[in-house]
Amino acid sequence: MPEDHVLTEEELAEALKELPGWEVRDQWLRKSYKTPGWTHTIMLVNTIGMIAEAAWHHPDMNIGYANVTVKIQTHRVLNITFSDVELAKRIEGVVTWLPSNNSPLQGFPKKWYR
Repeated sequence: MPEDHVLTEEELAEALKELPGWEVRDQWLRKSYKTPGWTHTIMLVNTIGMIAEAAWHHPDMNIGYANVTVKIQTHRVLNITFSDVELAKRIEGVVTWLPSNNSPLQGFPKKWYR
């Protein structure tokens, strides 16, 4: 299957340019998000869950009081594919979104996911 193509070192390096804070470790594409606290942690987990379910591509997550670590790989090949990169991009775009400075929306007043 073309979607099972395991990414080369060069392809991974190129993909990471578009994924700030993400890294590759032990055949997983991963990122840890710090949150303002437990309520935001649960909202983040639920948001990632909705994105993953819509994509039908599911990450592993480790959850703490004020942090969530997302680990993505294509389980049937036990490595990173283009599908994993696309899911990471979608997660990153959604969970780090804040209104722009010229938006009528105020935005969350405390530290957001980082």
